[in-house]
Amino acid sequence: MAKFFSPFSDRFGKSAMFRTGFVISMAVLALALAGYVHTPFPPNAMDEGAKLAGISAGHLLGTDHLGRDMLSRLMAGTGMTLAIAFGTVMTGMAAGAFIGALCGYFGGIFDEVMMRVIDTLFAFPSILLALVFVSVFGSGRIHVMLALGIAFIPSFARTVRGEFLREKNRDYCMSARQHGISHMRIIFFHILPNIADVLISSALIGFNNAVLAEASLSFLGIGVQPPDSSLGRMLSESQQYLFKAPQMALLPGIVLVFSILGFSLMGEGVRNND
Repeated sequence: MAKFFSPFSDRFGKSAMFRTGFVISMAVLALALAGYVHTPFPPNAMDEGAKLAGISAGHLLGTDHLGRDMLSRLMAGTGMTLAIAFGTVMTGMAAGAFIGALCGYFGGIFDEVMMRVIDTLFAFPSILLALVFVSVFGSGRIHVMLALGIAFIPSFARTVRGEFLREKNRDYCMSARQHGISHMRIIFFHILPNIADVLISSALIGFNNAVLAEASLSFLGIGVQPPDSSLGRMLSESQQYLFKAPQMALLPGIVLVFSILGFSLMGEGVRNND
């Protein structure tokens, strides 16, 4: 397990890009985690007398069109978006890595059939696949997470398959097979730890795509549903108030940009050897 997560510790000491991304990501994550512990006001509590209020001692970031505290909404919305993105990446990576590992290691007819299916899915944009899934099974956080997770499977499967094709004929794998070690043990305890940097980098970059995809679905009105907040939901609700209350769009937009920037820098820091 320590070997699997060694790309983080190695790059933290060597890569300024990784350290910068780590600091940004931790700041966004702290905002999200704080929202699960405490918010200044209930995120969905409305105040008729404080609609579109500016920054004040009572509302540090103002209020939205329904009088809801923007800081509380931002904290809860960031947590919602990151939670959905995390679930998306875990779903896509677990299923995609498993399929890619089996295809790359065993090959044969199973590899041919699965890769044709993966190529078919890969031909469609992930957001389009998610739209179809959500349209059929309904909106909401769980369905969005599953829809995006399924849409992310092809990219992880192809990445892991390529790495397994390269690793399975290395000396350490051939030696393990000669000593009678089972295929499953070789896959999960020998090869996977050796492709940890590639897998973690793909997961971090995939997290960016998941954040953006969730925001897109919620912005279109088929992701997180009212009264719950997410960064995309908040951006959608701000469209009519860009000039009256620009903070409604600027605040979630800034957090969204920094979320993507932080994890992008971390992913590139793991991938590169600078």
